[in-house]
Amino acid sequence: MKHTEEQRRPSLYLEVCTQNQEPRLPLHTSIVLFLLSYCDCKSFSVFLVFNNNDDGGGGSPDSESLRAQLPESVSVTAVRPQDAPQLVRSCRLPAAVDESGQLCRAGLAVVLRHILIRTTEADPTRKDVPALLGFKKTCLKACAEVSRWTRLCETGIPSAVEEHLQSPTAQLSQLPLSVLALERRLAEPVRVHNDDKIRRQKLQEQRLRQNKSLPEEPRVSDGLELRAALAKLSVESLPAATTRESSEIRKVRTTDLPPLEHVFAEGLFFTLTDVVLLPCIHQYLRSLQAHSPGTLQQLPHVLRWYSRVQEVPGVLRAAKDCGIHLSDPQLPTSSLPGPLERDGPVSLLDQEEDREMSPQLPFVGGPRPTMTKLKEKGIEAIFTPHPCPAWTLPWDSLPVAINPTEGKMSNIRAVRKMQQLNNLVAMVTELARPGCTVVDFCSGTGHVGIALAHTLPDCQIILIENKEESLVRAQRRSAELGLKNIGFLQANLDYFTGPFHIGVALHACGVATDMVLEHCIQAGAAFVVSPCCYGFIQNAVKFSFPKSKRFQDTLSYKVNSAWAW
Repeated sequence: MKHTEEQRRPSLYLEVCTQNQEPRLPLHTSIVLFLLSYCDCKSFSVFLVFNNNDDGGGGSPDSESLRAQLPESVSVTAVRPQDAPQLVRSCRLPAAVDESGQLCRAGLAVVLRHILIRTTEADPTRKDVPALLGFKKTCLKACAEVSRWTRLCETGIPSAVEEHLQSPTAQLSQLPLSVLALERRLAEPVRVHNDDKIRRQKLQEQRLRQNKSLPEEPRVSDGLELRAALAKLSVESLPAATTRESSEIRKVRTTDLPPLEHVFAEGLFFTLTDVVLLPCIHQYLRSLQAHSPGTLQQLPHVLRWYSRVQEVPGVLRAAKDCGIHLSDPQLPTSSLPGPLERDGPVSLLDQEEDREMSPQLPFVGGPRPTMTKLKEKGIEAIFTPHPCPAWTLPWDSLPVAINPTEGKMSNIRAVRKMQQLNNLVAMVTELARPGCTVVDFCSGTGHVGIALAHTLPDCQIILIENKEESLVRAQRRSAELGLKNIGFLQANLDYFTGPFHIGVALHACGVATDMVLEHCIQAGAAFVVSPCCYGFIQNAVKFSFPKSKRFQDTLSYKVNSAWAW
């Protein structure tokens, strides 16, 4: 079977949905395929997972409507959800599985970054591919729970556009808040690392134009910013050495230099963020042009970004390969970009952003004052005896790869980690039964999960961690031990959707502990959790504190306590 044979290679699993009895590619799938085509990546076997089983697969990649959306440069195979690997069935797509079948990466940003890394490994001469990862290779690396920008690009805009496409004529006068947030971001001056030289060149060009009484400064699409951006892509050169700024320009203070305008989504340079946004914005603009062309005037910066992206080498080719017919919607010449008005839908955007911002209240008290406040209200911690005080892992007889002393930590910390593992593994052992699935959330390098997999050979252990370096190290340790009952998932916690019986988390940082507890409760799973020893609890996207009515009546936000549930 072709599916089984191709699993020996790294595999990509992409979702296909059905609309009006016809298969359709969700935006997340279109984005992944566009990147594969842009990078000319041949490192993966690509599988389309049809989520409608009415005809045994929900459609066929040979159907005319779907074939037009698939790049000719990418070979795909259709699979039913039940035929995908277990780890893939346990998470939201897109997902990438390595050659071993034990390590799965899920979520748009994680999968796209992995494609870039594998492409660079296969062809180190492609300097433009790693450049998509941006400055310090951190583009879309921060998870959506902590980064507003990642959340906007990975989920906010794709979800808003998908919703709009389902009902394109509804609420045309009120643009999605996520699209307005992008418009506002593109209107801001660019902050680029070490941008002093480019800003001085811009000042010199401005003064030359003034001295020669030339027409007013050209739009950014014709100016220095775009030339600097394309120079990084080896398209054309920056101003020649003869245009080096004069001594007068070099004396200008940095604070007095002109700001740089946005060329691409993250500033001057074309990055993975632009790859994510292009299929989404293309679909959205095309829909607006068909149903409400006047609305385009509210998005001048988005339109200009859309035009500039098309000047990047390889973009038009990849778009055509994916059946994306890029156009250039034009604004009336009188419609110039300016500051967004603070009324109507933009005021809603301000309200939304205000809700996401944690209130800047002063830090209050410490652990003892907090515990005193709770005690005054009759709230006290209840401690019970350890149910397995004498239970311990047989450290002397365990393989060295399980022992924390083999890791890069001090002896004192290693001893403390062994004590923590004793406690957690003891409790999980009491709860577990043969055939159980145990999930180690925020697993790090796998101290807990690997010990559980060795101790419970009749259980399936899944380690979930969003830091690739930590998870790869855990997989390496597992391979040394020859463990077969273990799987690894690099993803944000929300991308894990599979059933499980027991959830474990040791020192999940900050609000992650609350996310683990919520996930376990929703899954009806038991949990064994040791919270992180964070100094104070911070409000986040999904949670605000204190959570319970009783605690709200006693404590204010941002008190020094890990007990504010």
